[in-house]
Amino acid sequence: MSGQEPRTFRSMFISDVHLGSKAAKAEFLIDFLRYHDADIIYLVGDIVDGWRLRRSWHWPQSHNDVVQKLLRKARKGASITYIAGNHDEFARQFQGVHFGGIVVADRAIHETADGKRLLVIHGDQFDTVVHNARWLAYLGDHAYDAAMIVNRVVTRLRQLLGLPYWSFSSWAKVKVKKAVNFIGSFQTVLTEEARRSHVDGVICGHIHHAAIENFEDVRYINTGDWVESCTAVVEHFDGRMEILTWAQVLPEAPDEPFIPMLIEGRVGQAA
Repeated sequence: MSGQEPRTFRSMFISDVHLGSKAAKAEFLIDFLRYHDADIIYLVGDIVDGWRLRRSWHWPQSHNDVVQKLLRKARKGASITYIAGNHDEFARQFQGVHFGGIVVADRAIHETADGKRLLVIHGDQFDTVVHNARWLAYLGDHAYDAAMIVNRVVTRLRQLLGLPYWSFSSWAKVKVKKAVNFIGSFQTVLTEEARRSHVDGVICGHIHHAAIENFEDVRYINTGDWVESCTAVVEHFDGRMEILTWAQVLPEAPDEPFIPMLIEGRVGQAA
């Protein structure tokens, strides 16, 4: 895509970048932001990984470049809202504060071009493990680190063999029954919150599982992440929502595009 103009959308939703962790695929996100632009940008939580930064400092230049890229988009006129998550919960104390043109919030209501009202929230507030058993959440975070190590080994081996990027952790997530049940429960709780908020749908992150599904009268949208699947959600100027992946813009992009996995037993519809 060298020399091409960025694709412009009405709005863009990115979450779970986890800057500050070794697993963050900052270079992929920089490349994605280079070729994708939007009038409205939501950073839907866990952009910075405060949990890992407290354990050990890791902030390479690529992570700083992501921040600078977003600030540059704000200076050029993009409306950017930073929704705090559990890994960057420190940001919740700055709700309503503007940083370089980026406003911090705990949640927001986004109105699409076709008049739909969508609740934008990270989603950790509805994760009982994170909310009520923080010690267990930290334990799970260490286990996730181990999965990311396996992911890096698999990725390196596939690169040596000339194979496209493939996420071991994403594959494991949809194969382990408890993980699948958790994803299904999370979707149910978030759609119920959308109904309580009297909106047409919800856009969230947190569980690193990109999806666009309809549950009766409520649209459930998850942005995915930039650790495993490297996905973002965009809104076209007619209000249509779509999941995009970094593979669509990298020069060495694999032939097989990312396909979000649907949970068995549920009926999902792409926008």
